[in-house]
This record gives sequence, structure tokens and C-alpha cells, in this order.
Amino acid sequence: MTHQATAAGPAAVSPKTAPAPAAKPPRKRSGRKGGRWTPWLYLLPALVVLAALLVYPIYQLGLISFLEYTQAQVSGGEPTTFKGLGNYRELFADSQFWQVLFATVLFAAACVISTLIVGCVLAVLLTRIRAVPRLALMMAALGAWATPAITGSTVWVFLFDPDYGPVNRLLGLGDFSWTYERYSAFALVLFEVVWCSFPFVMVTVYAGIKAIPTEVLEAASLDGASQWKIWRSITAPMLRPILVVVTIQSIIWDFKVFTQIYVMTNGGGIAGQNLVLNVYAYQKAFASSQYSLGSAIGIVMLLILLTVTLVYLRLLRRQGEEL
Repeated sequence: MTHQATAAGPAAVSPKTAPAPAAKPPRKRSGRKGGRWTPWLYLLPALVVLAALLVYPIYQLGLISFLEYTQAQVSGGEPTTFKGLGNYRELFADSQFWQVLFATVLFAAACVISTLIVGCVLAVLLTRIRAVPRLALMMAALGAWATPAITGSTVWVFLFDPDYGPVNRLLGLGDFSWTYERYSAFALVLFEVVWCSFPFVMVTVYAGIKAIPTEVLEAASLDGASQWKIWRSITAPMLRPILVVVTIQSIIWDFKVFTQIYVMTNGGGIAGQNLVLNVYAYQKAFASSQYSLGSAIGIVMLLILLTVTLVYLRLLRRQGEEL
């Protein structure tokens, strides 16, 4: 019996009778047939709306910029003629266009930098104060954010009015007119733009700060790092994706400012000294009935903002690869 059992042992583990290895679980397929089109089907309604609201107007804007399109063509008195790049050559040969473009870039840069500084400082302040003052500051900021641009601009013009405004009385400026001089008018508009724009930066950066692990900040504080060094070496690098987003969006918003300039400087200031590209395009198209030149300015602005957007997307992609 023992011999038989021993002899049976090798037979039990022979290759013919050894148990088969466990089968690998079937690999999951990436999706059903045609699954790659499923996201596009979900996006289709939004794409249709965007096409109706954006693509067709941009097409019309670009088409008019290549035509001879003035009040005579609008009323049907003269036929529309194709000018090709003639409107762009006329625009680029106009010295006023380059002056306005330069002023627009400088004004937008000042607005963006000021907005980021105010928003980031108040975001840090929100992390330092108690709940009740924090709630009050948040409500006040969101009130400024929710105020329509035309309403806020009208209120700011009243506050700085040389005759009835309280600001001149408090500062002892007498009948000084903020909108008479070029730089003071730009400064006044900058104050209003920052006032209605900083809440977005403040709330976004504050949310990013609250997402940073407290252990990291506490460890840096225990090591003797100052608040400025903590912000520069830890907080700012960890907030870099958020700072990139708010910076690019602020550039887009401030570059195409229209309402504040138009309302607060009465259409661009004395002799057009406070013109920006949006107001300049409006004057060319509707005040001078040169719709083709106004459309050409709009296309130039579109290309500039598209370039900024592409830079923004490239930065986001690079940051994603680094992470």
C-alpha cells in the first residue's frame, strides 16, 4: 500500500495531470464600438449654441473687414465691393491705430497687475482674519463683482465728480476734474476696473490657499521662515496653476474693456486721448460709418486674444506634464 501510494505521487504531479494555470481576466475594451464619439455627442448641443453665437458673427466680421462697407452700402445706395487687405493696409498705415494699440496694452497691463496684487493680498488677508470679518469682506467683494459695469462706472463718475463728488472734498482737491487729463482719466478707469475685477482673483486664490496642506506651511513657519518667504517659496509655486488662470482671464477681460472707458470718459476722452481698441473700433464703425475698418480692428483684437489663449493653453499643458 505504501509503495502504491508512493508510486502514485509522481503521477499526481506529472505535467499531464497538473492543474492548468489560472486564466488571465479578459482585458477590458476601451469602449463599445464608436465609443470615441460619445463625448462629442454630449458636447454637440453646446457646440451648436457656440457655433450660432460665435462662429457666424466672427465669419460676418471677417467678411465685412474685406469689403467696402460704409453707410452707403448699408442703405443699398452703392454696391458692395471687395477690397481684400485694403482695409488692413489702411488701418496699419494710421498712426492713431498704433497709438491706441500701445495705450490699450499699457492700460490692460496696469489693470492686470493691479488686480492681481489687490486680489492676492486680500486672499491672504482672508486666511488671517476671523469668520465674521471674513464673511463681511467676502460679501462686499461679491457685491462689487455682481454690480453691472455701467452702474459701477456711473457711481464712480459721481464719486469723483469735481462739483458734487465726495472724494475731491475728502482729499481737498477742490474742482479738480479727473476726466480732463489723460492720465488721471485712465487712473480713474483703472480704479473702477480693479474694483469690479479683484473679487474673482481674491476668491479663486483664497480657495487655492485653503487647498494647500497646513502641515507644509506650519513646517516652514517652525523653521523660522517669514511670511513673505513662505509666500514666495511655498504658496506662490503651489498656486501657480491658479495664478496662470486668473492672469490670462484678467488679460482677456482688461484688454477688451469698453463700458468703463466709454461711460467714464464720455466716449474716449477729450480729442480721443483715452481711446482703447474696443472704443476705437466702435467709433470707426458707428460714429464714422466705416464698418469695414471697425471690423478689421475687431479681427486684430480677436487674433491678439487668440494668441494669448494659445499661450495660456500651452502653459497649462506644460504644467500638466510637469505634474
